[in-house]
Amino acid sequence: MDAFEKYDQWVRNLDKEDPLYEELLSVKDDEKEILDRFYTDIVFGTAGLRGVCAAGSNRMNRLTVSRATRGLGDYILKNDDRSRGVVFAYDCRYHSREFSYLAASVLNAMGIKVFIFPSLRPTPELSFAIRELNAVSGVNMTASHNPKEYNGYKVYWEDGAQISGSVSDGILKEIEKYSLFDEFETMDEDTALEKGMLIILSDEIDRKYLDYVRSLGQRDDEELDKSVSVVYTPLNGAGSEPLSLIMKERGFENFRVVPEQKDPDPDFTTVPFPNPEDRRAFELAEKLGHESKASLIIATDPDGDRMAVEVMDEDGNYTALNGNQSGALIIEYMAESARQKGKLPEKGAMIKSIVTGDFGREICREYGIEVFEALTGFKNICGRIPELEERGYSYFFGYEESIGCAPGEKVRDKDGVAAGMLFSEMAAFYKNKGSSVYRHLQELYEKYGYFSEDQVSFVLKGKEGQDRIKRIMDFFRNEDADSFGGFEIRERKDFINGLGDIPPSDVLIFYSDPGTWFAMRPSGTEPKIKFYFYSQGSDKKEAEKKTAALKAEVILSAEGVE
Repeated sequence: MDAFEKYDQWVRNLDKEDPLYEELLSVKDDEKEILDRFYTDIVFGTAGLRGVCAAGSNRMNRLTVSRATRGLGDYILKNDDRSRGVVFAYDCRYHSREFSYLAASVLNAMGIKVFIFPSLRPTPELSFAIRELNAVSGVNMTASHNPKEYNGYKVYWEDGAQISGSVSDGILKEIEKYSLFDEFETMDEDTALEKGMLIILSDEIDRKYLDYVRSLGQRDDEELDKSVSVVYTPLNGAGSEPLSLIMKERGFENFRVVPEQKDPDPDFTTVPFPNPEDRRAFELAEKLGHESKASLIIATDPDGDRMAVEVMDEDGNYTALNGNQSGALIIEYMAESARQKGKLPEKGAMIKSIVTGDFGREICREYGIEVFEALTGFKNICGRIPELEERGYSYFFGYEESIGCAPGEKVRDKDGVAAGMLFSEMAAFYKNKGSSVYRHLQELYEKYGYFSEDQVSFVLKGKEGQDRIKRIMDFFRNEDADSFGGFEIRERKDFINGLGDIPPSDVLIFYSDPGTWFAMRPSGTEPKIKFYFYSQGSDKKEAEKKTAALKAEVILSAEGVE
């Protein structure tokens, strides 16, 4: 069935009073819009669902949410005890709460208990709650850092990590048994509450999560100057309350939240889109930072899992740190703290993604921490924890270049709340020593060499975009060029069929001089192809020159693929 036949099917099957029906009629003469909404079904992958909220098979709506939930429920009933339950959280986006209660009603009707938070909560707290409640699964209705038009259905399993492998494949098989127009039985909220099938979580879980985050603190109070000025923006998302409360409880006197971005706002009216990797998201925070002479600015995305920082340099300007830099700083801070207190694990393990730079790896070598790699995404990074623990390793840290890290093993996903607390503590520690985060970063470069990195993404939407992404990957996969940007290609890694202990994924990596390499992959959650460029030099100028030359030639080649 092609896109236009699917469109006709939806129009025939939807009730004329249904808002989805009215929406489809409004685009009946727009062939391009119809093609984009119906050229495929929204993909249930290892991150669940994510897409624009609208009518259509390639969109997030009540039909796609209900179908995915029925498939999840069937998988649970075939593989586990329904009494363990599923935990639901949601963020501030349009339809997040509505979709959560819709999904809960489908599971309740199947005899599966649901725990649900009474208001928005950050993704790391959901991961924590799954393990704390011994639930079999969890779902967060969030599109993370995507634009306001998006929403998502992020699925977790009993280990607190996002689904992957056989679990993801098994749920997908159950989903595919159903049509989007199948009628799924639901249980109304009052009945579910009365029968104990729907449980509204109390603040007990909040308290346990906050206590866990506080336990990740590295230094005693006397080692910290808590007068350090920190500005925080939650970008109108779920990180606002937990991080603010932790910093208040820890006695940080000058921790300020950007007032315009403190409270939930599904329109994200103060930013182009709520991605803390984009420096435009820091504009209001920088303004408040200069007013309050803040040495550190922290931002978390709407579901509170990603954290980005800017630090004040020696000239009083704010410098944005990327995920490679912020991850390396936390690794060194935690490792040095542990060593000074005699708590470095004998067999510590750090896990990073295959497209994350080597700065953190070099620091781990100094502290005797072994480095392991995983595919991009914390379902893969945290998914390695059980295996490594079975081999006698102690989990130390996990991170990836896209401003995400997991500082402790009880949360099996990115934890922007914990990372924000650690960075604030770090700033207080260095201030107490008469230094700063920025100055300490320069000291690390002097010790380990200067690491340069850059990224480029091509945003290619719709079917045409997906086809071009495939052509670009095919071109580089089959290109026999022996150099890029004047750098000889000494080694290539293609993960399409898996490599070593890394499972199959559409990722290519090309290595040149030691420390100089680039990687490329299609995004799993957005319509884009991403390029990563890295180099290492004796100073900033040398490293950045290498990175720029490599990037220029690779991007020129990619742009030539029509």
